[in-house]
Amino acid sequence: MKYLLLLLITIMSFGTARSQSLPPYKQYKTIPSVRLLSADSTGWELKAKLQKNKPVMMIIFSPECDHCKHETEELIKNIDKFKDIQIVMATPLPLKEMAKFAAHYKLHQYPNILVGKDYAFALPTYYDIRNLPFHAFYGSNKQLISGFEGSMSVSSILKVFGK
Repeated sequence: MKYLLLLLITIMSFGTARSQSLPPYKQYKTIPSVRLLSADSTGWELKAKLQKNKPVMMIIFSPECDHCKHETEELIKNIDKFKDIQIVMATPLPLKEMAKFAAHYKLHQYPNILVGKDYAFALPTYYDIRNLPFHAFYGSNKQLISGFEGSMSVSSILKVFGK
């Protein structure tokens, strides 16, 4: 009985320790080194595609998520307000669905938007994602400003960047 109680206490303490640890993006505060796939299945390194001296907004999304769709529509309607912000939209969902989503919103025509599939499923773990869309905001120095789970209005996003 003593051993069972000791085992239970040990297991509970590990669970508590894990819940108090910060997710990797808050520990390292940098954009993760991941490879993504474009709609045509070509792979690319995220950090290599980012423009220097431009802040970055990472959006982890699902092509099936209504909140993600609505937010994408709002971003496109207000794309002129984001001309100085690099937007990276990544999904761990199937490439075919991502490609259909990107084509529907014509995301390829916006030079400041990169869309890719996280084929290694690295981003959900790095950002400890529980809800979509997930946003990670980085300054022009590529250091973390903040992260947010759920939909955001255009004005809220711009406030994060001080606009």
